[in-house]
Amino acid sequence: MSSSPSSRASSPESSSPSSSILTTATEGFSLFDDLVITSFAGSSESDEYILVVGGLGYIGSHTSWELLKDGHNVIIIDNLSNSFRSVLDRLLSLKKAYFKSTSQEPSLQFYEADYRDQPTMNLVLNKYSFSERTNLYKDGITVEAEQSRRSRISGVIHFAAYKAVAESIRQPLKYYSNNVGGLISFCSLLSDFGIKTFVFSSSATVYGEQANGTGRISEEYCTHETTSFIDAHGQARTTQSGCTGLTNPYGRTKWMCEAILHDLASADPEWSIFALRYFNPVGCDPSGMLGEDPRSLASNLMPAVVKTMTGESPVLQIYGTDWDTRDGTAVRDFIHVTDLARGHLAALATAPKFKGRLPGL
Repeated sequence: MSSSPSSRASSPESSSPSSSILTTATEGFSLFDDLVITSFAGSSESDEYILVVGGLGYIGSHTSWELLKDGHNVIIIDNLSNSFRSVLDRLLSLKKAYFKSTSQEPSLQFYEADYRDQPTMNLVLNKYSFSERTNLYKDGITVEAEQSRRSRISGVIHFAAYKAVAESIRQPLKYYSNNVGGLISFCSLLSDFGIKTFVFSSSATVYGEQANGTGRISEEYCTHETTSFIDAHGQARTTQSGCTGLTNPYGRTKWMCEAILHDLASADPEWSIFALRYFNPVGCDPSGMLGEDPRSLASNLMPAVVKTMTGESPVLQIYGTDWDTRDGTAVRDFIHVTDLARGHLAALATAPKFKGRLPGL
Protein backbone atom coordinates (compact mmCIF):
# COMPACT_ATOMS: atom_id res chain seq x y z
CA MET A 1 0.00 0.00 0.00
CA SER A 2 2.65 2.51 1.01
CA SER A 3 5.10 4.28 -1.25
CA SER A 4 6.57 7.08 0.86
CA PRO A 5 5.83 8.45 4.32
CA SER A 6 3.50 11.23 3.27
CA SER A 7 -0.17 11.91 3.76
CA ARG A 8 -0.48 14.52 1.00
CA ALA A 9 -2.06 13.53 -2.29
CA SER A 10 0.68 14.16 -4.84
CA SER A 11 -1.43 14.12 -7.99
CA PRO A 12 -5.06 13.76 -9.08
CA GLU A 13 -6.34 10.22 -9.12
CA SER A 14 -5.80 8.37 -12.35
CA SER A 15 -7.72 5.32 -13.37
CA SER A 16 -6.02 2.09 -14.33
CA PRO A 17 -7.04 0.62 -17.69
CA SER A 18 -9.13 -2.09 -16.06
CA SER A 19 -10.92 0.16 -13.60
CA SER A 20 -13.67 0.85 -16.13
CA ILE A 21 -14.64 -2.81 -15.81
CA LEU A 22 -15.65 -2.19 -12.21
CA THR A 23 -16.99 1.35 -12.21
CA THR A 24 -17.63 4.41 -14.32
CA ALA A 25 -16.83 6.76 -11.41
CA THR A 26 -13.19 7.31 -12.31
CA GLU A 27 -13.04 11.10 -12.53
CA GLY A 28 -10.22 12.89 -10.69
CA PHE A 29 -10.50 14.49 -7.27
CA SER A 30 -9.16 17.61 -5.61
CA LEU A 31 -5.89 17.75 -3.75
CA PHE A 32 -6.25 17.82 0.00
CA ASP A 33 -4.43 19.26 2.97
CA ASP A 34 -1.77 17.42 4.93
CA LEU A 35 -4.31 15.25 6.76
CA VAL A 36 -6.84 13.97 4.27
CA ILE A 37 -10.01 12.95 6.08
CA THR A 38 -13.30 11.89 4.61
CA SER A 39 -15.94 11.20 7.26
CA PHE A 40 -19.25 9.48 6.60
CA ALA A 41 -20.84 9.26 10.02
CA GLY A 42 -23.67 6.80 10.38
CA SER A 43 -25.93 6.21 13.34
CA SER A 44 -24.52 2.97 14.70
CA GLU A 45 -25.17 2.60 18.42
CA SER A 46 -21.57 1.60 19.09
CA ASP A 47 -18.86 4.25 19.30
CA GLU A 48 -16.09 1.71 18.73
CA TYR A 49 -14.25 1.29 15.44
CA ILE A 50 -12.21 -1.28 13.56
CA LEU A 51 -9.18 0.26 11.83
CA VAL A 52 -8.25 -1.26 8.46
CA VAL A 53 -4.91 -0.12 7.04
CA GLY A 54 -4.71 -0.73 3.31
CA GLY A 55 -8.50 -0.88 3.41
CA LEU A 56 -9.14 0.20 -0.20
CA GLY A 57 -7.06 -2.58 -1.73
CA TYR A 58 -8.44 -5.84 -3.06
CA ILE A 59 -8.60 -7.86 0.15
CA GLY A 60 -8.83 -4.77 2.36
CA SER A 61 -11.94 -3.42 0.64
CA HIS A 62 -13.73 -6.77 0.86
CA THR A 63 -12.84 -7.04 4.54
CA SER A 64 -14.01 -3.48 5.18
CA TRP A 65 -17.29 -4.32 3.48
CA GLU A 66 -17.80 -7.47 5.56
CA LEU A 67 -17.16 -5.46 8.73
CA LEU A 68 -19.71 -2.85 7.67
CA LYS A 69 -22.31 -5.51 6.88
CA ASP A 70 -21.81 -6.88 10.39
CA GLY A 71 -22.57 -3.42 11.78
CA HIS A 72 -19.07 -2.30 12.71
CA ASN A 73 -17.89 1.27 12.40
CA VAL A 74 -14.86 1.20 10.12
CA ILE A 75 -11.87 3.51 9.72
CA ILE A 76 -9.89 3.02 6.51
CA ILE A 77 -6.34 4.28 6.10
CA ASP A 78 -4.83 4.01 2.63
CA ASN A 79 -2.37 6.16 0.70
CA LEU A 80 -3.83 5.03 -2.67
CA SER A 81 -0.44 3.93 -3.98
CA ASN A 82 -1.96 0.67 -5.24
CA SER A 83 -5.69 1.36 -5.05
CA PHE A 84 -8.25 3.92 -6.17
CA ARG A 85 -10.44 6.34 -4.30
CA SER A 86 -13.38 5.16 -6.39
CA VAL A 87 -13.34 2.00 -4.24
CA LEU A 88 -14.44 4.20 -1.34
CA ASP A 89 -17.37 5.47 -3.42
CA ARG A 90 -18.41 1.87 -4.09
CA LEU A 91 -18.22 0.97 -0.41
CA LEU A 92 -20.41 3.97 0.41
CA SER A 93 -22.95 2.94 -2.24
CA LEU A 94 -23.00 -0.63 -0.96
CA LYS A 95 -23.43 0.56 2.62
CA LYS A 96 -26.26 2.93 1.74
CA ALA A 97 -28.18 0.23 -0.12
CA TYR A 98 -27.58 -2.44 2.50
CA PHE A 99 -28.78 -0.31 5.44
CA LYS A 100 -31.54 1.62 3.66
CA SER A 101 -34.27 -0.01 5.74
CA THR A 102 -32.65 0.58 9.13
CA SER A 103 -31.50 3.57 11.13
CA GLN A 104 -28.56 1.66 12.62
CA GLU A 105 -26.10 2.39 9.84
CA PRO A 106 -22.43 2.01 10.76
CA SER A 107 -19.91 4.78 10.22
CA LEU A 108 -17.28 4.66 7.50
CA GLN A 109 -14.37 7.08 7.80
CA PHE A 110 -11.44 7.42 5.43
CA TYR A 111 -7.98 8.94 5.90
CA GLU A 112 -5.64 9.20 2.98
CA ALA A 113 -2.31 8.56 4.69
CA ASP A 114 0.72 6.30 4.77
CA TYR A 115 0.66 4.11 7.85
CA ARG A 116 4.36 4.83 8.38
CA ASP A 117 3.75 8.57 8.65
CA GLN A 118 4.03 8.85 12.43
CA PRO A 119 2.84 12.49 12.85
CA THR A 120 -0.25 11.90 10.73
CA MET A 121 -1.01 8.53 12.33
CA ASN A 122 -0.67 10.14 15.73
CA LEU A 123 -3.25 12.76 14.71
CA VAL A 124 -5.63 10.08 13.45
CA LEU A 125 -5.36 7.93 16.56
CA ASN A 126 -5.70 10.97 18.82
CA LYS A 127 -9.03 11.72 17.19
CA TYR A 128 -10.39 8.46 18.62
CA SER A 129 -8.62 8.49 21.99
CA PHE A 130 -9.69 9.62 25.44
CA SER A 131 -8.09 9.80 28.86
CA GLU A 132 -9.21 7.43 31.56
CA ARG A 133 -8.58 8.18 35.22
CA THR A 134 -8.36 5.45 37.82
CA ASN A 135 -8.47 6.41 41.49
CA LEU A 136 -6.88 4.19 44.10
CA TYR A 137 -8.42 4.45 47.55
CA LYS A 138 -7.26 3.60 51.06
CA ASP A 139 -9.61 4.03 54.01
CA GLY A 140 -11.94 6.01 51.80
CA ILE A 141 -9.25 8.50 50.81
CA THR A 142 -7.78 8.85 47.31
CA VAL A 143 -4.11 7.99 47.64
CA GLU A 144 -3.23 7.82 43.96
CA ALA A 145 -4.75 8.70 40.61
CA GLU A 146 -3.58 7.06 37.40
CA GLN A 147 -4.19 8.58 33.98
CA SER A 148 -4.20 6.26 30.98
CA ARG A 149 -4.97 6.83 27.33
CA ARG A 150 -7.69 4.66 25.80
CA SER A 151 -9.05 4.39 22.30
CA ARG A 152 -12.40 3.84 20.64
CA ILE A 153 -10.47 1.77 18.08
CA SER A 154 -11.01 -1.73 19.42
CA GLY A 155 -9.08 -3.67 16.77
CA VAL A 156 -6.77 -3.28 13.77
CA ILE A 157 -6.53 -5.30 10.56
CA HIS A 158 -3.27 -4.77 8.67
CA PHE A 159 -3.10 -4.97 4.84
CA ALA A 160 -0.45 -2.28 4.33
CA ALA A 161 2.44 -4.45 3.11
CA TYR A 162 3.99 -4.57 -0.33
CA LYS A 163 3.34 -7.99 -1.84
CA ALA A 164 4.95 -8.50 -5.26
CA VAL A 165 7.59 -11.25 -5.13
CA ALA A 166 9.47 -10.16 -8.26
CA GLU A 167 9.61 -6.54 -7.12
CA SER A 168 10.89 -7.61 -3.71
CA ILE A 169 13.84 -9.32 -5.38
CA ARG A 170 14.65 -6.17 -7.36
CA GLN A 171 14.06 -3.75 -4.48
CA PRO A 172 14.58 -5.58 -1.17
CA LEU A 173 15.21 -2.46 0.91
CA LYS A 174 11.84 -1.04 -0.16
CA TYR A 175 10.16 -4.17 1.18
CA TYR A 176 12.10 -4.36 4.44
CA SER A 177 11.49 -0.66 5.08
CA ASN A 178 7.72 -0.75 4.53
CA ASN A 179 6.79 -4.25 5.60
CA VAL A 180 9.11 -4.72 8.59
CA GLY A 181 10.17 -1.22 9.66
CA GLY A 182 6.65 0.11 9.14
CA LEU A 183 5.12 -2.65 11.23
CA ILE A 184 7.47 -2.00 14.16
CA SER A 185 6.71 1.73 14.25
CA PHE A 186 2.99 1.13 13.76
CA CYS A 187 2.69 -1.39 16.60
CA SER A 188 4.69 0.90 18.91
CA LEU A 189 2.22 3.70 18.19
CA LEU A 190 -0.79 1.44 18.68
CA SER A 191 0.62 0.35 22.03
CA ASP A 192 0.88 3.99 23.13
CA PHE A 193 -2.87 4.32 22.57
CA GLY A 194 -3.74 1.02 24.24
CA ILE A 195 -4.83 -0.61 20.94
CA LYS A 196 -3.70 -4.20 21.30
CA THR A 197 -5.98 -6.38 19.18
CA PHE A 198 -4.25 -6.94 15.85
CA VAL A 199 -4.93 -9.12 12.80
CA PHE A 200 -1.93 -9.40 10.49
CA SER A 201 -2.40 -10.36 6.86
CA SER A 202 0.50 -12.75 6.39
CA SER A 203 1.22 -15.20 3.58
CA ALA A 204 1.77 -18.88 2.93
CA THR A 205 5.14 -17.85 1.48
CA VAL A 206 6.46 -18.20 5.04
CA TYR A 207 6.45 -21.99 4.48
CA GLY A 208 9.22 -21.58 1.93
CA GLU A 209 10.25 -24.76 0.15
CA GLN A 210 7.95 -26.79 2.39
CA ALA A 211 5.09 -25.49 0.27
CA ASN A 212 6.48 -27.40 -2.73
CA GLY A 213 6.05 -30.78 -1.02
CA THR A 214 3.08 -33.07 -1.43
CA GLY A 215 0.07 -33.16 0.84
CA ARG A 216 -1.21 -30.56 3.26
CA ILE A 217 1.01 -27.89 4.78
CA SER A 218 0.80 -28.11 8.55
CA GLU A 219 1.11 -24.93 10.61
CA GLU A 220 3.27 -26.82 13.11
CA TYR A 221 6.08 -27.12 10.55
CA CYS A 222 6.55 -23.35 10.47
CA THR A 223 6.38 -21.88 13.98
CA HIS A 224 8.00 -19.18 16.07
CA GLU A 225 8.63 -21.36 19.12
CA THR A 226 9.41 -25.00 19.85
CA THR A 227 6.23 -26.95 19.08
CA SER A 228 5.26 -30.55 19.88
CA PHE A 229 2.42 -32.15 17.93
CA ILE A 230 1.05 -35.37 16.43
CA ASP A 231 1.45 -35.54 12.65
CA ALA A 232 -1.00 -36.93 10.10
CA HIS A 233 0.40 -40.41 10.61
CA GLY A 234 -0.08 -40.35 14.37
CA GLN A 235 3.60 -39.83 15.09
CA ALA A 236 4.80 -37.50 17.84
CA ARG A 237 6.98 -34.71 16.45
CA THR A 238 8.78 -31.64 17.74
CA THR A 239 9.85 -28.70 15.59
CA GLN A 240 12.11 -25.82 16.51
CA SER A 241 11.18 -22.25 15.66
CA GLY A 242 12.10 -21.15 12.18
CA CYS A 243 11.41 -21.90 8.55
CA THR A 244 13.30 -23.55 5.71
CA GLY A 245 13.90 -22.31 2.22
CA LEU A 246 12.41 -18.82 2.08
CA THR A 247 13.16 -17.84 -1.50
CA ASN A 248 12.51 -14.10 -1.74
CA PRO A 249 12.58 -10.88 0.32
CA TYR A 250 8.79 -10.63 0.34
CA GLY A 251 8.49 -14.00 2.05
CA ARG A 252 11.23 -13.10 4.50
CA THR A 253 9.48 -9.85 5.45
CA LYS A 254 6.30 -11.77 6.25
CA TRP A 255 8.25 -14.28 8.33
CA MET A 256 10.06 -11.48 10.17
CA CYS A 257 6.79 -9.67 10.88
CA GLU A 258 5.26 -12.83 12.27
CA ALA A 259 8.31 -13.35 14.50
CA ILE A 260 8.17 -9.75 15.74
CA LEU A 261 4.46 -10.04 16.51
CA HIS A 262 5.03 -13.36 18.29
CA ASP A 263 7.70 -11.80 20.48
CA LEU A 264 5.45 -8.81 21.18
CA ALA A 265 2.55 -11.02 22.28
CA SER A 266 4.89 -13.08 24.46
CA ALA A 267 6.29 -9.97 26.14
CA ASP A 268 2.92 -8.27 26.68
CA PRO A 269 -0.05 -10.61 27.31
CA GLU A 270 -2.47 -7.72 26.76
CA TRP A 271 -1.86 -8.08 23.02
CA SER A 272 -4.14 -10.39 21.02
CA ILE A 273 -2.41 -10.98 17.68
CA PHE A 274 -3.44 -13.19 14.77
CA ALA A 275 -1.39 -13.93 11.63
CA LEU A 276 -3.36 -15.34 8.70
CA ARG A 277 -1.41 -17.32 6.10
CA TYR A 278 -2.99 -17.81 2.69
CA PHE A 279 -2.38 -17.94 -1.04
CA ASN A 280 -4.12 -16.63 -4.12
CA PRO A 281 -7.44 -14.90 -3.33
CA VAL A 282 -9.73 -14.57 -6.35
CA GLY A 283 -13.25 -13.44 -7.20
CA CYS A 284 -15.27 -10.48 -5.99
CA ASP A 285 -18.19 -9.54 -3.79
CA PRO A 286 -21.52 -10.81 -5.22
CA SER A 287 -22.54 -7.21 -5.90
CA GLY A 288 -19.80 -6.98 -8.54
CA MET A 289 -18.85 -3.55 -7.24
CA LEU A 290 -15.59 -4.64 -5.61
CA GLY A 291 -12.80 -6.50 -7.34
CA GLU A 292 -9.08 -6.81 -7.97
CA ASP A 293 -7.89 -3.66 -9.74
CA PRO A 294 -4.35 -2.66 -8.66
CA ARG A 295 -2.59 0.46 -9.88
CA SER A 296 0.62 -1.47 -10.37
CA LEU A 297 1.23 -4.07 -13.05
CA ALA A 298 -0.87 -7.12 -12.18
CA SER A 299 1.33 -10.04 -11.14
CA ASN A 300 -1.45 -12.43 -10.05
CA LEU A 301 -3.00 -14.92 -12.44
CA MET A 302 -6.65 -13.84 -12.42
CA PRO A 303 -6.07 -10.14 -13.20
CA ALA A 304 -3.82 -11.24 -16.05
CA VAL A 305 -6.56 -13.56 -17.34
CA VAL A 306 -9.14 -10.75 -17.17
CA LYS A 307 -6.85 -8.34 -19.02
CA THR A 308 -6.40 -10.93 -21.77
CA MET A 309 -10.15 -11.59 -21.96
CA THR A 310 -10.90 -7.87 -22.31
CA GLY A 311 -8.20 -7.35 -24.94
CA GLU A 312 -5.92 -5.18 -22.81
CA SER A 313 -3.20 -7.83 -23.11
CA PRO A 314 -2.73 -9.62 -26.45
CA VAL A 315 -1.82 -13.02 -24.96
CA LEU A 316 -1.77 -14.78 -21.61
CA GLN A 317 1.79 -15.65 -20.70
CA ILE A 318 2.21 -19.10 -19.13
CA TYR A 319 5.49 -19.65 -17.30
CA GLY A 320 6.90 -23.13 -16.77
CA THR A 321 6.44 -26.26 -18.86
CA ASP A 322 8.34 -28.83 -16.82
CA TRP A 323 6.28 -29.17 -13.64
CA ASP A 324 5.34 -32.69 -12.55
CA THR A 325 1.76 -32.28 -13.75
CA ARG A 326 -0.28 -33.63 -16.64
CA ASP A 327 0.42 -30.67 -18.93
CA GLY A 328 3.67 -29.48 -17.35
CA THR A 329 2.19 -26.26 -15.97
CA ALA A 330 1.96 -25.33 -12.31
CA VAL A 331 -1.02 -26.13 -10.08
CA ARG A 332 -2.30 -23.38 -7.81
CA ASP A 333 -4.85 -23.34 -5.02
CA PHE A 334 -7.28 -20.43 -4.80
CA ILE A 335 -9.52 -19.01 -2.08
CA HIS A 336 -12.52 -16.78 -2.67
CA VAL A 337 -11.83 -13.27 -1.47
CA THR A 338 -15.09 -13.02 0.49
CA ASP A 339 -14.25 -16.20 2.37
CA LEU A 340 -10.85 -14.72 3.13
CA ALA A 341 -12.40 -11.46 4.31
CA ARG A 342 -14.73 -13.39 6.61
CA GLY A 343 -11.69 -15.24 7.89
CA HIS A 344 -10.22 -11.97 9.11
CA LEU A 345 -13.45 -11.26 10.99
CA ALA A 346 -13.40 -14.76 12.44
CA ALA A 347 -9.88 -14.08 13.74
CA LEU A 348 -11.14 -10.92 15.45
CA ALA A 349 -14.01 -12.87 16.97
CA THR A 350 -11.58 -15.07 18.91
CA ALA A 351 -9.96 -12.10 20.69
CA PRO A 352 -11.12 -11.67 24.30
CA LYS A 353 -12.34 -8.16 23.49
CA PHE A 354 -14.71 -9.45 20.79
CA LYS A 355 -15.92 -12.76 22.21
CA GLY A 356 -19.62 -13.04 21.38
CA ARG A 357 -19.74 -9.56 19.83
CA LEU A 358 -19.23 -10.22 16.12
CA PRO A 359 -22.59 -11.14 14.58
CA GLY A 360 -22.78 -13.73 11.85
CA LEU A 361 -19.79 -15.75 13.05
